[in-house]
Formats: sequence, C-alpha cells, structure tokens
Amino acid sequence: MRQSRSATLKMIVDKAPNDRQINKLPQPYLKSSTPYAGSDFRPEVKSACLSHRLISASLKISKIIILGNVAVGKSCLVNRFCHSVFDQNYKATIGVDFEVERFDILQVPFNLQIWDTAGQERFKCIASSYYRGAHAVVVAFDLTNLYSLSSCPAWLEDALKANTVRPLVFLVGTKRDLLSEAAYKHVEDQATRMARALQAEYWCVSSKFGLNVDAFFQRIAALTFNVSVSQECREIDPSREIGNGLVTLKKSENPIGGMEKRKRLKNGCCNS
Repeated sequence: MRQSRSATLKMIVDKAPNDRQINKLPQPYLKSSTPYAGSDFRPEVKSACLSHRLISASLKISKIIILGNVAVGKSCLVNRFCHSVFDQNYKATIGVDFEVERFDILQVPFNLQIWDTAGQERFKCIASSYYRGAHAVVVAFDLTNLYSLSSCPAWLEDALKANTVRPLVFLVGTKRDLLSEAAYKHVEDQATRMARALQAEYWCVSSKFGLNVDAFFQRIAALTFNVSVSQECREIDPSREIGNGLVTLKKSENPIGGMEKRKRLKNGCCNS
C-alpha cells in the first residue's frame, strides 16, 4: 500500500513513484469512445520537454473536478487512486475534498489536483464554487443505476458554465464489479452513447478491485499535461527572448535602424 503523505510533500518530492512516471501517452479505455485523438504526445510538447524549454519557468499543475450524484462512488474512486484503499462504509462528502498526486511526465514534474465534490443537493452551492479553473471534468455515474447516468448532462452543464474555456471531459461508470458481463454490455451501449452526446471520453472502473483506476488517472494527467504545455508553446513569441524579467529584441533586429526608419516616416508625413 502506498504511504499516505501530505499534499505539500507530494508536490516537492524529487521524483514521482514508478507508477506515476509517464513517458508515453496512455491510451483510452475504448478508442471508439473518445473525442481526444492522437496516440502520442504532440510533437511540440515532446520537443519542449526534451530541450527543457519553457518547462522550468513555472510549476506544472492541472486541476480536475469529479462530479456526479450522491453515492455513485466518487470518493471511493479518489481514495483507491490516491491511497490504495477501499472503504465499503459510505460516508457522504461534505462540500469538497482535495487531493494532490505527483507525476513525472516526459521527465517533467507535474501535479494533479483532484477535487472530489459532494453529490448531495444541499452542498451543491458550496461545491460549485470550486468548479472554476478546471482543466478536466470527470462526471461519474453508477453502472448499476441508470438514473445516475441520465443526470450526467446536468452536472456537466454546471461545470461548463463556471469555465470560459471548455475543459477535457470524461464520463466514468463505477462499480463494474457488481455487473455480469452481459448486463455490463447493455449498460456500456447506453453509456457510450451518452459520452458521444457530451463529447466526453468514456471509462468504466471498479474502485473495489482497482480495475482501470490507475490507467484512468494516468490518462487524465497525460492529456491535461499535453494540452497545458502545447498551449504554453503557442503563447511564447519566438521573436522575443525572455530572461531575468526583461524582454529583449532579436539579434537580427537593429533598434537604431528602426528609430531612423520611424523618423524618416514621420518627416515624410510632415512634408506632405
């Protein structure tokens, strides 16, 4: 069992555990049920990580929120991943719970903030205040309770309203161990249709036995890292060199020549 540690300690350790080191993009649960194409990290992301360009400038963190009806197994999913435990005694989440997991992705330190929100209506106002700034939204439902699946669009709508940029979206069916293979196939057909409607990637998990749990969170971490670093690469202007807080012109640009050119243009305008 993995030792439980504080969020701060997890963020500052020199190296992530072996099962938190990712050097290749993890694949989806079903290739036919994901809107996120690509079998590997984007070329600009791999290049930036290999050259250590951009990477050391800031701490890499992504925030994910987990939503869904009460008792669908959100907290069990988080606890299985973060602490390798499963507690059958149900305890409702009050407001939100918070976890941090450290990864090394393409040898770059990366932290995944996991916000486990309450499913009870009376805590919804408290929990919804934490939706803002999410890089990924996980909408969970109980595979043995199709009513919880029908509630997923409303949960996602609330999350999208709180974010100006659409986050990555995942639809996760829990309690896979409680269904026979035949019963699961029937539910999976409906779940994948819902995932397509929500433009979400579909997964099924069992927190009791750990089925697909690590693979699921590794997938989220890798995809959010991929998007974050790719966006950072696009935002950097290659015509500028940033160092010590100062922005300098490219060597090929002559500031004196530029001043003289502006002066000539000004004089020309005056003469006209």
